[in-house]
Amino acid sequence: MKWVDEVYKGVLRTGFRVRSRLFKGRSPFQKVEVVETAGHGRLLLIDGMTMVSDRDEFVYHETIAHVPLCVHPKPRRVLVIGGGDGGSVREVLKHRSVSSCTLVEIDAMVVSASRKFLPGTGAALSDKRCRVLIQDGVRFVRQTPERFDVVIVDSTEPFGPARALFGPSFYKDVRRVLTEDGIVVSQAGSPFYEIGTIRNLMSILRPVFRVACPFLLTNMTYPGGLWAFTYASKGLHPVRDLKAGRARALKGLSWYSPEMHQAAFAVPPFLKRSLR
Repeated sequence: MKWVDEVYKGVLRTGFRVRSRLFKGRSPFQKVEVVETAGHGRLLLIDGMTMVSDRDEFVYHETIAHVPLCVHPKPRRVLVIGGGDGGSVREVLKHRSVSSCTLVEIDAMVVSASRKFLPGTGAALSDKRCRVLIQDGVRFVRQTPERFDVVIVDSTEPFGPARALFGPSFYKDVRRVLTEDGIVVSQAGSPFYEIGTIRNLMSILRPVFRVACPFLLTNMTYPGGLWAFTYASKGLHPVRDLKAGRARALKGLSWYSPEMHQAAFAVPPFLKRSLR
């Protein structure tokens, strides 16, 4: 059997034992691969970086989706930018109040590969409440007249087509498309290896939104094991305004709960110091 390695920042290498390669292609934007591994199920890689594994994707997707959706009073319309694997959409659609979820993904190859080879996440993209748009998310939020209760920025790290998703003009446009109680959450990278990315996002969000803070999760397959998101809203607090009853009513979850929600916002001192 062979191995697929992810080399991260030139300082860390992680490897997965591969049983077979299911898909390999190069889109106009990036290299996309799906492999069957010995210990982590199917694995989606973009430009050699781990995006999704069958074994632990629920940690990431439950956290990024249910944190904002269990704070908003009644989320109806949700926008997911990136996340062409469908995992965030799957979790969003577990909320009965959600009438529509719009996925804006720049790379059609990610969507097609996920639909075919990652049914655990990709099947959600065929749900009748999901609208899939293959286009640039930055341009979409700049031009759309639509309004959303929650925006989820489920991007890769700030390289390639995702780079513009980490800029100040993008978040000003996100604020514009959010409703009065609107919330945006964003993938922010590793607190150990990407502290600059988290610091940059917080410096962008704080002048634009009344509430802005990081929150954390741990998983198996991302470098360093500890990963960060950012939360920003026009006023709703991520802990004080948590609808714990709604969170407990969600069915079939493996990671998210009211207790895990609150714990996610317990930020260690080294990160607090860096973000001052």
